[in-house]
Amino acid sequence: MPPTNAAVPETESSIGRSAMRKATWRLIPLIALGYGVAYMDRLNIGFAKLQMNGDLKFSETIFGIGAGIFFVSYAVCEIPSNLLLYRFGARRWLARIMLTWGLLAMAMMFVRTPFQFYAMRFLLGMAEAGFFPGVLFYLTQWFPANLRARTISRFYVSLPLSAVFMGAVAGALLHLNGTLGLRGWQWLFLVEGLPAVLLSAVFLKALPNGPGEARWLTEPERAWIATQLAAEGADVPGAQPNASHATGVKAALSDVRVWLFGLANLLMLGVNYAYSFSLPSIVKNLTALDVTVVGYIISGMGLLGAFGMIFNAWLSDRNGKPYRHMIVPSLLEAVCLMTIAFTVNPWIAIPVLAVMYFAHNAIQGPLLALPTTFLKGKGAAAGLATINMVGILGGVIGPPLMGWARDLTGSYQSGLAVLSVTMVAASGVVAVLRTLNKGRMLGHA
Repeated sequence: MPPTNAAVPETESSIGRSAMRKATWRLIPLIALGYGVAYMDRLNIGFAKLQMNGDLKFSETIFGIGAGIFFVSYAVCEIPSNLLLYRFGARRWLARIMLTWGLLAMAMMFVRTPFQFYAMRFLLGMAEAGFFPGVLFYLTQWFPANLRARTISRFYVSLPLSAVFMGAVAGALLHLNGTLGLRGWQWLFLVEGLPAVLLSAVFLKALPNGPGEARWLTEPERAWIATQLAAEGADVPGAQPNASHATGVKAALSDVRVWLFGLANLLMLGVNYAYSFSLPSIVKNLTALDVTVVGYIISGMGLLGAFGMIFNAWLSDRNGKPYRHMIVPSLLEAVCLMTIAFTVNPWIAIPVLAVMYFAHNAIQGPLLALPTTFLKGKGAAAGLATINMVGILGGVIGPPLMGWARDLTGSYQSGLAVLSVTMVAASGVVAVLRTLNKGRMLGHA
């Protein structure tokens, strides 16, 4: 007896749930682990700074320039790297990225002069470029748009969780000071760079380039994914182009929405990197606690940030109002920054710092998912890289600004006040995007 009409959707629904469940469990933990290691290697100089600046006689300004110069080469190489990923496939290209950045992260232990510091940070940025937008593009080949914010948040949650791990182990590594003739900060770079090298081999073996190469999917599951993505105008066989989708490099780069998302990303990431590189020092100055305890405090903030990221992305997907779920936490982060700028009382500042960490991470799911709704195919590779390239330039500006403010005033307070105003501006850009996109079906509130 043929199936009833009601049974067909139920069958298709069970196939879809199975496909998404398998893709989530097979891909997201591995990708999240890779990005967590990348973020740890990018930011561990914040902990290394507690010893390195004194050992190498680096000023706050020198440190800030070195922290920021990473993002110059990162930004320059973003688009070429993502287009190479599109050409050679995610498996080989992401594995290459991880191998080179892991080796360079370990080589940071040999830095002795400001020039060497700048050069190594520049090369590290070049090596890591393309990993994050490459992963975003890769996920568009697997997950439909209505699942994308929560999917992105599930891998991107590795960002705050990497702070949990880094905070928990950094103090112990710094306490190895003098062991085998190495300073504590050298142990930090050596130990935290090694996982990327090891993971590159895992990526090369375990990561399929797309659903067509995933042996763990059944043929109906592969067909379901292809059908869902084709219906959205994605770059899959049989898909028809959609007039509102930027499917080519030129179309993506000429779309004003790409540049506005890039600007919002620049303002938000500039703020984040400005205080992230200095967060261990800020907490230590506020509390006068041992570096190990400082690490545990930052670990706690990482857990709160992870919760904020997952919860807000889930809410955004559920109620379909992504802009609201970006603007509200942006303004909350601005209030927190201004509060910390006017108090040195640790009983106030530390909880507010934790809320700030929660708010910043809560923004990320909706912010990163929205561009994938209008960028498709090669245009997605170029457009997502452009958004990340513009955004990452915030890392060029933020850390040197904080270092300069610290050298000039003797405290971080004035820099934090400027960052608060920057977050208000970021929320304004998101409001403009919301108005612009109401008529282009990119979200409603």
